[in-house]
Amino acid sequence: MNSLTDQQLLREYTERRAETAFGELVRRHVDLVYSVALRMVQDAHLAEDVTQGVFVALSRSAGQLTERPVLSGWLHRTTHNLAANAVRSDVRRRAREQEAAAMNDLLSTEPDAVWEEIAPHLDAALGELSEADRDALLLRYFERKSAREMAETLGTSEEAAQKRVSRAVDRLRELLAQRGVVAGASGLVVLISANAVQAAPVGLALSITTSAALAGSAVATLTTSTAAKTLAMTTLQKALIATTLAAAIGVGTYQARQASLLRAQIKTLQQQPVPQPEPSQDAALASLQTKVAALEVENGELASALTRANADKARLETERERARRWATMYKELIEQTNSKDTNPTNAYPTPRHVAVAFGRLGRLSALSKEDDSKLSPEEKSALEAARMKALDELPSLVRAAKQFEAGGADSQADDSLDFMACLLYGALDLDEQQFGQVYSLMQKYQQEAEQKGLSQTNSTPENAAAVNQMIEQFKAEMPTLLTPEQARIFAEVITHVQVGPGKSSFNFSF
Repeated sequence: MNSLTDQQLLREYTERRAETAFGELVRRHVDLVYSVALRMVQDAHLAEDVTQGVFVALSRSAGQLTERPVLSGWLHRTTHNLAANAVRSDVRRRAREQEAAAMNDLLSTEPDAVWEEIAPHLDAALGELSEADRDALLLRYFERKSAREMAETLGTSEEAAQKRVSRAVDRLRELLAQRGVVAGASGLVVLISANAVQAAPVGLALSITTSAALAGSAVATLTTSTAAKTLAMTTLQKALIATTLAAAIGVGTYQARQASLLRAQIKTLQQQPVPQPEPSQDAALASLQTKVAALEVENGELASALTRANADKARLETERERARRWATMYKELIEQTNSKDTNPTNAYPTPRHVAVAFGRLGRLSALSKEDDSKLSPEEKSALEAARMKALDELPSLVRAAKQFEAGGADSQADDSLDFMACLLYGALDLDEQQFGQVYSLMQKYQQEAEQKGLSQTNSTPENAAAVNQMIEQFKAEMPTLLTPEQARIFAEVITHVQVGPGKSSFNFSF
């Protein structure tokens, strides 16, 4: 199911009543729906109710959405409408009373004053965007799709997809400004990327999927309307399911105790001095044994569900931390580049800035090897001046690199991944969005290498072949994130880079 698109899953659910397909849709989008609802209603329990209502609506409208290319856009609009209705109801008073506590919980991991101003207005502003602009923003910053993935989904080119995102960001800034919230484009996308989608409560997705499964098994000829009614559980049912999933460990302990009591009853019955057990006793023993087995199976299922929920939460926290890391690094590099009072004798304050400088030398080296017959005299003169300046600064750059290398581990860049990110930033003149995409791509391959136990210090043929294959895959995927000019420069620069555990080098010539 993980390999199917949203549209394929909708068709599976509509045509075959495949509850596993509906469950996969819930798993993919429950965090987005819950986050939108929570921002609007400011109450965790009410946000869960709104989330339930959105997926009820999805089960009713599944047949009408099979040809829609971006399901998240429909989910966002539906969530916005249902949440607005909820706020206008009697829940408004309770939502106001709990607003401070709910916002504290929501922002506990990101105490950013600007995000506190943006969050209450974000979804209303998104709702005023055109469908095309809203879909582009949701794909890029809420579902974290790359330019290539966006282009495939929207049926357009990567350049057109990126331009659509840029226009949508500008329009969103204007709508927020009309509400008194002012934010720069780069700051706005960083805040949305890091905060817009938050993990739904543990067990909510399983609760929704379980409800749909119960509805499907109750009546074989279930209509879409009946499925929706079954999915909308009574307050008592929701309370029971939510309590069970939220306290899975407690449930497991309770069931283990019940199983222990049942075993004790069995032992007592077995020890009774009855020469010939009555048929009723045999039936009682069999019934108790069956209950023990059923409780043990159920306990195992709940433990597995809790493990999966914890793994999902850990994964989301890791992704948020990655986004913070590359955003912080990009800000540091931009501030150094734009600084007007930098001490000329200390132009490389950290190993990262040394890597950026080497990247810029690599860019000049790549441009020098291209055919300059198409350049104007002014462009040729500017390129030659840049080369001469780079040669003048090269001794100080080399000295800075040697100083950091002699300083030991504390003076090195965080790791080879950071070295490569900074080098490519300098060589390719990456913008903020590209820097985040490139950094995420390198993290993906780094994690894959760690999972496979690969190392560039391992000289075995098998290890070397696997490492080289992964490097070639990285080289092939990188151009999808770049402009044609950047891709040409990357193809030249990457041939001069050597990256290994704890050691990175870059060789070039003009």
